[in-house]
Amino acid sequence: MHSGMRGGHACDGDRIRTTLNVKDRSVAGLVNDMGRMGFQGGQLGESLRVWKRMLEEETTIFMGLAGAMVPAGMGEIIAYMISHRMIDCLVSTGANLFHDLCEGLGIVHYKGSACADDAYLNECKIDRIYDVFVSETELHKADNYISDLVKMLDQNKRYSSREIVAMLGKELPEKTILGAAAKGGVPIFVPALGDSSIGIGMVMAYREGCKVMVDQIKDVDEITAMVEESKQTGVVYIGGGVPKNFIQQTEVIAELVGKYSGGHSYAIQYTSDAPHFGGLSGCTFSEAVSWGKVRKEARMVQVFSDATVSFPIVAQALKELDPKRPSIPVFDWTTMGLKLSYEKR
Repeated sequence: MHSGMRGGHACDGDRIRTTLNVKDRSVAGLVNDMGRMGFQGGQLGESLRVWKRMLEEETTIFMGLAGAMVPAGMGEIIAYMISHRMIDCLVSTGANLFHDLCEGLGIVHYKGSACADDAYLNECKIDRIYDVFVSETELHKADNYISDLVKMLDQNKRYSSREIVAMLGKELPEKTILGAAAKGGVPIFVPALGDSSIGIGMVMAYREGCKVMVDQIKDVDEITAMVEESKQTGVVYIGGGVPKNFIQQTEVIAELVGKYSGGHSYAIQYTSDAPHFGGLSGCTFSEAVSWGKVRKEARMVQVFSDATVSFPIVAQALKELDPKRPSIPVFDWTTMGLKLSYEKR
């Protein structure tokens, strides 16, 4: 008889169960208990345990942020995690950061309806992101804000997206992703900067003769140096896409031309995509092991769920647990490259 079936007791893991505690229970307690469940509830609980473990070790934590998470209302959660150093580097789509900039400038996203008349919305200059509405006229204010910023930059310098984004965040409140990162010295990379309204704002300046260049290869080199200089690394992906691959490929580059550590030591992903379609957003971490991007012995967990459901729950649980990091990585880019040091908490 198979040891995992009826009559066999060879498995030493936690008993599969879920209980409803009649006493008050914290979100952290609930999520931790969910780790004893099967299916995605169990994966959610395990993701909390893995993230807590990363924070308790000297691990540089990279986050990939895809999808339309900021318009959906996740911006302040990400900003909190940045300001409290639950992540050390963010790689995002430009769209997420543009909408974050909008919030920082007072341009509000409103709860609308996915069943709205889109032709009528167009007449009213209202843009729809599923069930989220935002004013097209207001968005143009952010386009102009970016254009005006770019016009003040040195046209003879080649900037990484990290440098551009840091300048965008200087005057923004800490409740925004950009503001929190600028204040806390947390680098943000946008590997597809042109594929967003940030790119639109830069083109507006470009057409007026301000030909500031963003060097995306400089981006690749900078983030790879962060991986190479770190004692160990962990990754957290919300969705997948370009941000996920941009972080993953650092290990391939390090193996080819730098200091290769064997892959990321921790890996978490919250995604609604499935592996069997072959896309990166749904592919398993075990697939990444075949590329050498993740260590074969790494702690890996994927939660196949809408991130707007799963991620806020885990973020709240981490806030309640408040794990103490022994130190945080501090990044200093000089003309000689990256200097990484560790600051005791």
